[in-house]
Amino acid sequence: MTAGNGRRDGSPYAPHTDADEAAMLDAVGAESVESLFDIPEDVRFDGEFGLDATDERDLRESIANLFARNEELTEFLGRGHHAHYVPALVDDLSRRSEFLTSYTQYQPEIAQGFLQALFEYQSMLVELTGLPVANCSMYDAATALAEAALLANRLRRGASGHRVLVPEHLQEGRLGVLENYLDGADMEIGEYPMADGAADLNALSDLVDDETVMVYAESPTVRGVIEERLSDIGDLAHENDALFCLGSDVVALALLEEPASVGADVVVGEADALGLGTSYGMGLGIFATREKFLRQVPGRLVGVSEDAEDMRAFTLTLQTREQHIRKERATSNICTNQAWVALRTAMHIAWLGPDRLVNLATRAVTDARDLAVRLDDISGLQAPVYDRHHFREFVVHTDQPAPAIANDLSGRGFAVHTLDDHYLQVCITDVNADAADKLVAAFEEVA
Repeated sequence: MTAGNGRRDGSPYAPHTDADEAAMLDAVGAESVESLFDIPEDVRFDGEFGLDATDERDLRESIANLFARNEELTEFLGRGHHAHYVPALVDDLSRRSEFLTSYTQYQPEIAQGFLQALFEYQSMLVELTGLPVANCSMYDAATALAEAALLANRLRRGASGHRVLVPEHLQEGRLGVLENYLDGADMEIGEYPMADGAADLNALSDLVDDETVMVYAESPTVRGVIEERLSDIGDLAHENDALFCLGSDVVALALLEEPASVGADVVVGEADALGLGTSYGMGLGIFATREKFLRQVPGRLVGVSEDAEDMRAFTLTLQTREQHIRKERATSNICTNQAWVALRTAMHIAWLGPDRLVNLATRAVTDARDLAVRLDDISGLQAPVYDRHHFREFVVHTDQPAPAIANDLSGRGFAVHTLDDHYLQVCITDVNADAADKLVAAFEEVA
């Protein structure tokens, strides 16, 4: 059914006529719009929600009863999602209407305050990584890693090589996103082995060759190990004309080796450990790199310039890299960012200051070490499995089946990761450290 202007009834923001849609479908060889989407029947919307009408009071009571069924667990989980205490200041300031309700942060004539805050966020990353260029920002660590791989591929365009090497201990979500990105770019992924929780340099040396465009390493790794031979990994990459990409996070970067000093060409990872806490999906991706790759950087860049009255002004810069100008030739198809989350991270870092940020990072090492020692004293447990320094988290070997122990711990109010039949992973931060005694006691009961 169409309106008098020839357009179908419906949203004014989807103004295609039937003829428009037919022409586009014909161009791509599809029979219908529905055929463009592969939606399983069991989750396909059939036009009915299956919900009975109810009043507000009954609905609130029903939802409250549903939430009351949730188990109250103290989480000792990590693996890319880390909770640190977020001060009330961050919530209070970030929820100001100037920040929270702004339509877009990129119009310099009306968004100087927000643009300056994003510029400060970029400046903090520059200081933490030692690399001169940082964007604002990627969706999360996974997209940042994938964009780094595409950047490496663009730099080698026309030359041999299309392989990205990643550690075998890589978070599944990050690996999955990387696979999706590289599939369309005709690139492939290779995994290098780990030895005692860190990169096996001998095996990596055998794998890096002229076909390699990027070598990716993490410190700390997904299992909490601090990688001690980053410079050697960087040298292997550079000797084969490949980029060295390092994964980390804003807390770890305050204490561990500066990425620029170990030869990192790109630094990616999560920044939302500060400012957001554990969000179970939503993230904030770090992306910092060398100045010679400036025009290859994905995402948005906030820069400083001068206005017509010679006053300092903040604005997006080098937008000729982006898809709203270059379309399919853009460096990335990411056309937005996590600006509000980046704002919160910048606020949190500023609130901590250099000394307290280092103290927080130092505590991530000492708390993990102390908890591992206490668990190792329990019969039937070995902690940490890897004889190395750890950051926040570590792997525990269990004589009894690990899934059963994790289930028993859950019944006592604690959540830990199960890696396989005899390995658990435990993560401790300033948020759950006060429950460490009770966790140890629970392990003593179930191990």
